[in-house]
Amino acid sequence: MLVVKAPGTRYMKQWCDNLAHFVPGLEVRPGTEEFAPEKVRYAVTWEPPLGWLASLPNLEMVVSIGAGVDHITRDPNWPRHLPLVRMGGAEIGQRMGEYVAWACLHLLRLGRTYAVQQAEARWHYVNTESTAEDLTVGIMGMGTLGAQVVPMLRALGYSVVGWSRGRKQVAGAESFAGPEEFDAFLRRSNVLVCLLPSTPETTGIIDADLLGKLPEGAAVVNAGRGPHLVVPDLIAALDSGHLSGAVLDVFEPEPLAADSPLWAHPKVTVTPHVASVSRVRERAQFVADVIAAFEAGRPVPNLFDPVRGY
Repeated sequence: MLVVKAPGTRYMKQWCDNLAHFVPGLEVRPGTEEFAPEKVRYAVTWEPPLGWLASLPNLEMVVSIGAGVDHITRDPNWPRHLPLVRMGGAEIGQRMGEYVAWACLHLLRLGRTYAVQQAEARWHYVNTESTAEDLTVGIMGMGTLGAQVVPMLRALGYSVVGWSRGRKQVAGAESFAGPEEFDAFLRRSNVLVCLLPSTPETTGIIDADLLGKLPEGAAVVNAGRGPHLVVPDLIAALDSGHLSGAVLDVFEPEPLAADSPLWAHPKVTVTPHVASVSRVRERAQFVADVIAAFEAGRPVPNLFDPVRGY
């Protein structure tokens, strides 16, 4: 049996219908219905209740509905002995590339400024002196998604640099690695794009110290995880003029509180955690491929490594 635990009855039904199509040999049940816990072999989930996964005694594998798994690993009783799979598939990379390309162009062509003017019915000519060819985008976190972002940015004319803990060779991007090269990477980044995983080491990484090392007039795009960003430090850098703008897709907590100053800040664009969300059908196909690999004894893609934290 495969059980889906996801927010929203309609959304969960979409998952169940698609999984039933792609994995016809398994009984697929929504987590909101009654089922025999001992029959569950696979769980596909987002933000499961604390202890829920541990209550399934014969569970063999867990698949996250999203690319992140911290919503699972924050449970002190999550089954560490089982394979935990981060969501993947070609469409996730395509969507993330689209989002980052849009965010960079939105910042370059003053999208937030024009949105504020439109809301005020105010006609005021303002433009930027730069084009994409004048700017360098720094991608912090050059994993699978970061690598897929590079060609889209290059096609728009941006230069691209990337930073990771270990050296990553990605066509079209200059590589920086490790703490000893981090400051040099930041100094090159006119637009800093955060795609890092959520780990204890990356919590609060986008703080006043980091932001101060970016070039004057730089911008920030956070499509990684909410805890990466120290919000008061970002707002201070925007208000001082050191940063020109920010596009934020992830927050801590989510949804973003209605009284957050980010909503109304004239230099901040907020999106509701949509950067790399692919269609349910595409993700269900990925889950089916993962189960097929697991049952055939082949390597399972996108396995979470608890030692690395991603």
